[in-house]
Amino acid sequence: MAPSLLDLAPVVPVVVIEDASDAVPLARALVAGGLSAIEVTLRTPVALDAIRAIAGEVPEAVVGAGTVITPEQVKDSVAAGARFLVSPGWTDVLLEAMRGSGVPFLPGVSTTSEVVALLERGVREMKFFPAEAAGGTAYLKSLSGPLPQARFCPTGGIGAENAPDYLSLPNVGCVGGTWMLPADAIAARDWARVEKLARESSGLRTQV
Repeated sequence: MAPSLLDLAPVVPVVVIEDASDAVPLARALVAGGLSAIEVTLRTPVALDAIRAIAGEVPEAVVGAGTVITPEQVKDSVAAGARFLVSPGWTDVLLEAMRGSGVPFLPGVSTTSEVVALLERGVREMKFFPAEAAGGTAYLKSLSGPLPQARFCPTGGIGAENAPDYLSLPNVGCVGGTWMLPADAIAARDWARVEKLARESSGLRTQV
């Protein structure tokens, strides 16, 4: 059985790529720092090109697509080489498209009812978003009692300071964030700094 998406790495970088030429060196820096699962968000016109480039040139990376909200995006992302899908929320239509994609997926939730609805549909691994705004670690801790079978990748408002708090929870497999991708480092193409921050992030699991 393939390893769970939530167990690939303690931290999943959430990447917004504005220039497709940055995709490969950025992915290589993250992988070198120990973060092999990379979520490229579909928030820019070059996102699919970036996924295609990483999938083709950085085989050590497990590249996925984030901010997936339509069945068409599911199809296009997988065709570009995405090996997992992440959505900020879900509907039955989107869920069926992700389920039929053949790759792992994390539908987004922020309420108990959404979690129960996904469990009812056989989905046990989810994105918790927006994590801090939706109740943070206290909320997730409260869910672990009645719904221990649900596991989460929280994203939204998570940084190096509070990531260990999330990772210490029994129902959290990994967290997503952008703190290892400072805007000034990306603008300067300072991939060595990105690699250093990625390495620090990949060691967070050992701190909890």
